[in-house]
Amino acid sequence: MSCGTLYLFCGKMGAGKTTQSRLLATEHCAALISEDEWLSRLFPEQIHNFDDYRSYAARLKPLIFDHVKNLLETGTNVVLDFPANTKRQRAWFSELAQAAQANSQLVYIQASDDICLNQIAQRRVEQPERAKFDTEAVFQQVTSFFEEPEDGEGFVIQIIEQDWHSSKN
Repeated sequence: MSCGTLYLFCGKMGAGKTTQSRLLATEHCAALISEDEWLSRLFPEQIHNFDDYRSYAARLKPLIFDHVKNLLETGTNVVLDFPANTKRQRAWFSELAQAAQANSQLVYIQASDDICLNQIAQRRVEQPERAKFDTEAVFQQVTSFFEEPEDGEGFVIQIIEQDWHSSKN
């Protein structure tokens, strides 16, 4: 039996990773697993700042690893709407794909800070519950950790360039 493919996303906060993950999941008949969804349901009202997010996200990883590995081993394609924005995060995804003997594809969404901040402002209006985290200050903090993917990391990389036109669609 062949394994499924693991799809993951890299891009600054507000670049459009969640939107693209939904489209890709539909396109590839894949299971979509969203970190934001799992965190908000498992730890409601417990994440108040970026350090809380990092702590609770780390608690999710062992469960997600085993769950996604099992899905991939059954031949299910999996789209992970989790950040793969640092070399360390991407190494974890690579380990997951290798453990499942699955193919993986990294979708890198390139977007300027202005586009990201514009989309974050729009998201605050559409999803008021995210307003306390969807701020320019949080964007700057999160972006300070961002590392562009490199060819040597072992992923097939698809690059999507966001521009003002595509960010408004």
